[in-house]
Amino acid sequence: MSASDKIKNAAQDLAGKAKEAVGGAKDDEELRREGQKDQAAADLKQRGEHVKDAFKG
Repeated sequence: MSASDKIKNAAQDLAGKAKEAVGGAKDDEELRREGQKDQAAADLKQRGEHVKDAFKG
């Protein structure tokens, strides 16, 4: 996994956590779910990168 991919995935995860927190604070269920989706997408991308790395090594 390249460093830029790690940074992008971490940024997406962090943005998702922020959205989820703001959604919870504002009682905005849609924003909270959007944050959860962003976190799940970042996790999925990171897992895909780990699989690619395993086949490269």
